[in-house]
Amino acid sequence: MGLMAVGILAFIIGFITKGLSSDVHQQAIFWGTLLYNSIFFLLVCNASMFFICVTTLAHGGWQIAFRRVPEAISAVVPIFGLIALFILFYIVFGLNHDGHNAIYHWVHPDADRILVKKKGFLNPAFFVIWSLLSVGLWSYLGMRMRKLSEESDRKSMTLEEGNKWIWKNTVTASLFTVWFGLTVGSTTPWLWLMSIDAHWYSTMYSWYTFASAFVTGVSLITVFVIYLKNRGYLEYTTDEHLHDLGKFMFAFSIFWTYLWFSQYMLIWYSNQPEETAYFQPRTNNGVWKGIFYLNLVINFVCPLIILMTKSSKRNYTLMAFMSILLIFGHWLDFNQMVMASVSKDHVTLGWLDFGIMALYAGMVIFFVGRQLAKIPLTAKNHPFLKESIIHHT
Repeated sequence: MGLMAVGILAFIIGFITKGLSSDVHQQAIFWGTLLYNSIFFLLVCNASMFFICVTTLAHGGWQIAFRRVPEAISAVVPIFGLIALFILFYIVFGLNHDGHNAIYHWVHPDADRILVKKKGFLNPAFFVIWSLLSVGLWSYLGMRMRKLSEESDRKSMTLEEGNKWIWKNTVTASLFTVWFGLTVGSTTPWLWLMSIDAHWYSTMYSWYTFASAFVTGVSLITVFVIYLKNRGYLEYTTDEHLHDLGKFMFAFSIFWTYLWFSQYMLIWYSNQPEETAYFQPRTNNGVWKGIFYLNLVINFVCPLIILMTKSSKRNYTLMAFMSILLIFGHWLDFNQMVMASVSKDHVTLGWLDFGIMALYAGMVIFFVGRQLAKIPLTAKNHPFLKESIIHHT
């Protein structure tokens, strides 16, 4: 409640001082701040359902002991999806001044030959349709997975019933995974984020965005698991499960770094003006240089040093610290991904950014907590529960 109160206050002050300002640049800063926060927290919560679906497709039983945690986090997707859609659509249709859009320049390509050639993909109609489909199917398929999970609470299943139930889970999980790949792993980050710099493009951008969202999603799951475990819940969750969550955090931090380096290295090596324009404000003598490289320290160096050993992945204090640090680090990455394109000449990170982050953090805690309270925290009739209880990594 305190975080949400701080966030609402920051939103109101920001709306009055920047959102209603006659200065187009100040308006862009306000809506850009809302944009990256809404997309970041939406993708992070959606990554929880992706975690459930890929482990379901792998017939993995180890995560069943705490599965209700990522399920509860994913339940926030419809709420955050509606908020993100409102912000995205307002920016496209409402943030226009004298035939120019302050954030998405492709909305009014005018005589820009590069933007005109991309109009088949970058146009308001396709943007709206694909955004609605993305959020709509994330929400619907995620709801189907949660409904199937709740079915296991009603009664114990025979072998035949369990097989049929697992098959329904597998089919729904496969549909979500395919759609997740077509959106988060491909087109949606191009539309929502990369098109802010519409002259620039990167074939690795969506994978980069996915890696950031997924490692943050696993970190968020870990925070809730540790909190609930310390409160005496999640009776079957042990150090073995925490260790595997730590493996995911470590592995995908390395994967994110691989993409961070590869994307930068290939563009630096080719030295093509339409591509290097993206990195100019973020490297060399750009004003965003400090934040750009700070991301590397937080999101790569810290997990590499701290999470490499087995004992650190089983230490509740270290895992809680690293989870929160990675959530902050990747939030900072999304900040520079958007705001360094909206404001190339000066760093905008300040009270508004932290205020809106507090608002979203408060909403995550509030809505996830409500969802966790609705159903049992352990799916006691799940056919794979025994595998999770005796799990040893």
